[in-house]
Parts: sequence; structure tokens; C-alpha cells
Amino acid sequence: MLTENWQPYTLQFTAPWQTRRGSMAPCSGRLLQLSDAQGQSGWGDSAPLPEFGISPELADAYARDCAELDLAARVAGLPLNALLSDRPAVDAVAVNANHGRLIDWQPSQLAEAYAAGFRIVKFKLGCAPLAAEMSALSACCAALPSGMQLRLDANGAWSISEALELISASSGMPIDMLEEPLRAPDYESLAQLQSEASFPLALDESVHLLTPAYFSAPPVRRLILKPARFGGLRSTWKIGQNAQAAGIECVVTSALESACGLLSSAHLAAALAPSAVHGLAVDHWLTGSPWPWPRIGDGRLQLSRHPGLGFSPD
Repeated sequence: MLTENWQPYTLQFTAPWQTRRGSMAPCSGRLLQLSDAQGQSGWGDSAPLPEFGISPELADAYARDCAELDLAARVAGLPLNALLSDRPAVDAVAVNANHGRLIDWQPSQLAEAYAAGFRIVKFKLGCAPLAAEMSALSACCAALPSGMQLRLDANGAWSISEALELISASSGMPIDMLEEPLRAPDYESLAQLQSEASFPLALDESVHLLTPAYFSAPPVRRLILKPARFGGLRSTWKIGQNAQAAGIECVVTSALESACGLLSSAHLAAALAPSAVHGLAVDHWLTGSPWPWPRIGDGRLQLSRHPGLGFSPD
């Protein structure tokens, strides 16, 4: 018999978190403690984000799945990523720096990220006129330290002609990938864009496209996985395995949850794609956390080798 205990929390942004939809509200969620008859506990995080397809119901299901897996990993004496993958434990995953809107970029952001060990910096597009963002992109790329790349996210900002214009203008630039370029994505339009792009395109919010047809003939090269959107680590693990079997690269990203939720996503990243660079360095954007964030050093998020998530609210 398992017992549940829920603890609400609210995280504030240290600066406005802006996408093409506008500024995000403070992040509210609930921490779940799931305890067994022996007094062992597992932890999960429910952090709804309706703007990105994470309903309260999905968030709660994700929290329960994480707590169940955390408890099972503790009982098995394994870090959660080892329990998921059935491979030796991974103790760190590479992550990208995250610096908000590209239109606001500063040379100091690039220098500081490079000095901290990051080799990919993510910026948001679709927040200003296309011509202004293309000018900012050119200037930012010219200022990048050697060996650094940009990861771009348009959050569904553009028509296909606008996306083609940016892709054409960015040919040869040090771009790692472009997420969600289209307002109304479909297989044919995405495949056309990917054929024109010298870098991977990625789907994130467009989960309605993840049908068997998508996996049989992938229109883009990458898939962004926010595990809460799929209602659990186990369901996301299966989607990720299907994607990889189809030749699609997987990147796990934060849904602006607490340290508990971030650790859950990091363990999935370590199990599914331990060599990829994931989108999990968001702690500097959030304040008011009751619990310490996982440590990031030299561009890598550190994972505990202790059993389970490595999370404790104490």
C-alpha cells in the first residue's frame, strides 16, 4: 500500500521568460512523496504548463510515474537512469546554456557561457521582426567563441516562407539546431524545410505529429522530449526508443519544473541519450526553490550515484 503526500510550491522568474506567445507566468507545482509500508519514499514533481501541452492531469501522472520509479530504483539500489536503461549508471549529462531572446543577446553572455564549459547556447526566436532577428543571428554567430554553436527555438513563429528565408540566410552558420519553426507544421512542410537546412530541425510542441507515419519517414532530424508532456518517464522512454530506432536524435529539455522534476528529466536524458547535449540548465532563470538544484559544472549536469533520483527535500 502506497501513501501520497503533496506539497505545493511556486517558483518565480529571475527575468521575464519570453517566447513568441509573450511572457510566462510564475511556475506553480506540487511535489509528490510516495511512501511504502517500509517507510521508503519516492519523489515526483507535478508542474503543469498548459502553454506547452502539459495539462494538470498529465503533470500529476508524470509525478506519480517518477515517484514510483524513484521508489523502485531505491529498492533496487540503482540510480534511476541505470534502472531505466539497464546499463551502467551515468553520472553527468552535457547541457546547453539558455539565454532567452536572441534579439537581446550580448557578447558577455557568450563569453560567460564558454568560460563555464558550455559549448551550445540556446536563444529564442520569433520574438521580434524576422529581419531584426536575422541581423541579430548574423552578429551573434560572428561573435561566438571557436567551437561554440547556437541552438534556436522559434516556438512555432513563422510561415514556411519566413522559415525558408531564415534557413537560407543561416547557411554555413554554427547552428546546432532549430526547434519548431512553423506556425502550422505538417509533414510535407517540415520535410521541405529540413531538406533545405544544413542543420537539424526539431519538433517539440507539435506532439500531434508523432504518429506511426512520423516514425516511418521522419520529416526532421531531432525530437525534443519534455517527459511531463507524455505523462511519465516510462512512456517518454518508449517514444524516445521509437525515435532513435527511426534514426531521430533525442534531446530532453526542462518544462520549468522544480529541482525534483529537473532531476527526473536528467535521468531520462542519461538513460536515453547520454552523449547528447540536453536542455536542462534553467536553474538561473528560477528563484524561490525550496530545494537545491542539481550542480552544473563544466557544462555538465551532475547526477548522484546513490539509488533513485538523488533527490531529497531535506
